[in-house]
Amino acid sequence: MERYNRNIALIGQDGQNKLLSSKILVCGCGGLGSYVVVNLASMGVGTIGLVDDDIVEISNLNRQFLHNVLGEKKVLSFKKWINQFNPSISVNTYDIRLDLSNYTDIVKDYDIIIDCFDSFESKFLLNDIAVKTGKTLIHGGVSEFFGQVTVIKPNTPCLRCLFDYEKNDVPKGIISPIVSVIASYQSMEAAKQILSLSSPLEGILLTYDGIKNEFRKLKINKRNDCICSKL
Repeated sequence: MERYNRNIALIGQDGQNKLLSSKILVCGCGGLGSYVVVNLASMGVGTIGLVDDDIVEISNLNRQFLHNVLGEKKVLSFKKWINQFNPSISVNTYDIRLDLSNYTDIVKDYDIIIDCFDSFESKFLLNDIAVKTGKTLIHGGVSEFFGQVTVIKPNTPCLRCLFDYEKNDVPKGIISPIVSVIASYQSMEAAKQILSLSSPLEGILLTYDGIKNEFRKLKINKRNDCICSKL
């Protein structure tokens, strides 16, 4: 427990035990995933699942700092880093493209899903999976100098209450500090869920403007015609 003594000074031994027994699925081993995994491993989350079917490319390295071998599978790159940094953590890798035909056996064993995907299509897929399974989903998104975070649980508004999905495959620029800010908030929301701390971002969208250095909290209203209202 000496590794976590600064955690324990804050959350107690019982709190640390909750972190050690928790299971979190990180979907996306890119920019957001890099910072989220560092935070989870540092806190002592006992089991981390990694979902991604991509390989490391040189264009990833302006924000995905856990990778260092071009062409390597991203899930294996992350696993190697976790094993070196904190060998006591159990790491499960899923080198697949998550879809509605294969998610059941993957998500069923995890307490929390963290959305670190980088496409609208994948983010709405995770939203629908969370709604169908009743899993807690911590959504995060980044683009250019902006980012957002919210927590989706049963009986709370979901991503489709907030946005109408439009397919958009045009990649936009992104700078590393924005990614680290949003991933840190996602990690903190995960800790708050595990430790039952107050003021989670349930039904609230937290937005960040890195240019103006402004945070805003926006209430999300549940839509009666949304899938989350029909279950």
